[in-house]
Amino acid sequence: MTNLLATRLAGQSPKLYPHLFNAVFADMDAERAHELGFRAIRVAEKTGASKVLRAALSPKQSLRTQAMGLTFPSPFGLAAGFDKAGIGTSALADLGFGHIEVGTITGQEQPGNPQPRLFRLPEDRALINRMGFNNHGAQRIAPRLATTRKILTRRFGQFRPILGVNIGKSKVVELEDAIDDYLVSTQLLARHADYLVVNVSSPNTPGLRQLQAIESLAPLLAAVSKTADAVTGRHVPLAVKIAPDLVDDDVIAVADMVSELGLDGIIATNTTISRNDLTADPAEVEALGAGGVSGAPLAARSMEVLDLLAKHGTSASIISVGGVTTGQDVIDRLEAGATLVQGYTAFLYEGPLWVGRINAALENR
Repeated sequence: MTNLLATRLAGQSPKLYPHLFNAVFADMDAERAHELGFRAIRVAEKTGASKVLRAALSPKQSLRTQAMGLTFPSPFGLAAGFDKAGIGTSALADLGFGHIEVGTITGQEQPGNPQPRLFRLPEDRALINRMGFNNHGAQRIAPRLATTRKILTRRFGQFRPILGVNIGKSKVVELEDAIDDYLVSTQLLARHADYLVVNVSSPNTPGLRQLQAIESLAPLLAAVSKTADAVTGRHVPLAVKIAPDLVDDDVIAVADMVSELGLDGIIATNTTISRNDLTADPAEVEALGAGGVSGAPLAARSMEVLDLLAKHGTSASIISVGGVTTGQDVIDRLEAGATLVQGYTAFLYEGPLWVGRINAALENR
């Protein structure tokens, strides 16, 4: 009965959601549309309606995946950026994600960049964002994550969705003080995270990408790893998220450094500052201003970076993200060497049953 319900739900979602999107969200400010959609998911949890989705869409046992010393219910998860403040992670888990990455969270609360700062490019199935790590800060978010872990364990048991926590640099902190700032977040959040991610690749915090240079990145990652393990009394798996705009030699250098430090994962890739491969009118895109592009136009470069990492070899798990839309996209990434795959932008275009369709495709593989 549950399998039949899951099949029917997944089959109906491509037919129904585009009409809802066009009627309600298409002409709305993109950030406002995101807030409303996310609120609807949280309301479904509070009213108990999401229990039906949880029963129907929870990944089957055959999809369990070992990565970074953890058991993921499915190799497919939600990338950082959707739930920046940890306010709806348990609600999102009811949709079938194998893991959810919260953040990016900074040591200090910050409003992010001025609005508007999120823009849709529907013809490209893409987004441009310059959010600027808007979040409530590590101190406020930490107790939410503690509560979320308890809820996930109670609902799903031993093989619950995995909770990732993505941390970044506070905008007001100078680069020379970045390590101390990351350690503020680490000390507050590590105990509530199944794994941590150091984000040094967003284009929307001035100077942040300079931390991807090996001479800056290695001591930062070493400090976060040591601190996370010390404050928790256990090994907290640690990954680093890199930009697609790194040249190939720098990608290889990061991979070698990750292996040397004994880190657990590389997330490839973040958004791109490139405007290549867009079909939208160049003048209209330019008028939107600065920001990182995510979604379908990122797929080719994201796949190139995945191939590069897989062929070079690394001891770390590779988490592939960028331009993932369909179940076949996920399968292609896994077959190319990814251990886990993440999506985000397609969620906004495909609707809440999107992950159910992807898990169904993985089950049929």
